[in-house]
Amino acid sequence: MPVNKRSKFRGSRTCGGGTHKNRRGAGNRGGRGRAGHRDHRFSHFLVYGEVHNGKHGFVNQTSAEMNVLSVGRLSEMVEELIAAGMASREGDAVVISADQIGIDKILGNGKVTQKMHVSARAFSGQAKQKIEAMGGQALVI
Repeated sequence: MPVNKRSKFRGSRTCGGGTHKNRRGAGNRGGRGRAGHRDHRFSHFLVYGEVHNGKHGFVNQTSAEMNVLSVGRLSEMVEELIAAGMASREGDAVVISADQIGIDKILGNGKVTQKMHVSARAFSGQAKQKIEAMGGQALVI
């Protein structure tokens, strides 16, 4: 009794592949690679989540990810930041360094409820305006 299939079919014309015509090209197996993944092989690719519907757009290789936070959320976090030692009070103002909390840019969404001196790498125009309207400072590092 042969140990493997290769030696079992040695000497046979078709080697267990049906008719001799079935071994030609890729037509007998439904195409090469991902061919038919939306047609005759759709269930296999649907189960494994590999449906590929072409390419759209591009990915900018030189873009830099920015961590952003809105001034409204920053204003809500003030007490937590002071308790954690990432912010401090100077008179009636709260001093916050955005680098310490891992934020690159401050955006203008939300309300500023207290005077803040915020230093960050970047500010949106609206964020700067809201901080300065409450008597605070927006310092760009």
